[in-house]
Amino acid sequence: MSAEELKQAAAYRALEFISSGMVVGLGSGSTARYAVLGLGKRLREGTLRDIVAVPTSEETAELARREGIPLTTLEEHPRIAVTIDGADEVDPFLNVIKGGGGCLLREKIVAYATEREIIVVDESKMSERLGLKSSVPVEVVRFGWRSTEAALARTGARTVLRCVGGIPYVTDEGHYIIDCTYEGGIAAPAELAVALNMIPGVVEHGLFLGLAKAVVVASPGKVEILER
Repeated sequence: MSAEELKQAAAYRALEFISSGMVVGLGSGSTARYAVLGLGKRLREGTLRDIVAVPTSEETAELARREGIPLTTLEEHPRIAVTIDGADEVDPFLNVIKGGGGCLLREKIVAYATEREIIVVDESKMSERLGLKSSVPVEVVRFGWRSTEAALARTGARTVLRCVGGIPYVTDEGHYIIDCTYEGGIAAPAELAVALNMIPGVVEHGLFLGLAKAVVVASPGKVEILER
C-alpha cells in the first residue's frame, strides 16, 4: 500500500466512531482530509445523517463545504462528540505532536472540547519517544517573536521560524510558528509543556498530552486501533 492508501485506510476506519446526529470535529492535514472526504460521501449516501461539524482550519472548512457537510461553531455547540484528526508523531502512551500543518491552536481548542479525540496515522508516525521524528510547533504572537524564540531555545530546543517561500508563515489566527527540535527526543513531555506555557508570547504548542482517546494506525495489510 502507498502512503496515501494507508492514510485513507486509517481515516475511513476512524469514521466508524461517528454516528448519526453527532456534532463532529474535523481535523486538518493530509490524513484528516480523507476523513472529511469519507464523511461527505457517507452523508450523500445517507448512511450518516443529521451531522454538524466544527472545522479546525479554514482549509478544512472549505473542503467540508464542497463535500456538503453542514458546519457549525463551538459557540453554537460547545461540546463535540467525536473529532478525527491527524498527527505528526504518536508515542506509546498516545501522547501526540501536532501542528505540522500550522493549525495547532484551533486543533487543540477543538480537541479539548471533544469527548472522544480520534487520531489517524500511518505506522511511520509511531515513535518510542516524542520528538524523535518531529519538531514541536509553537504558535507565538508576532510582537517580540525573536525574544520568544530566545526563550524557547533556553528549553533546550533548536529553533526555526517557519517560513513559506522565504516569508514567515502566518496561522489562521494571525500568529507565527516557531518549530522546536529537541535532540534525542523529549524525555519529559509534561514538564516541557508546562515550561512552554510559561513563556510570554507563546499562544499554544503542539504537545497534545492525554487528549487522544484512540489512535487508528494503518500499516500494510492491517488497521489497528490503540485505545487509552
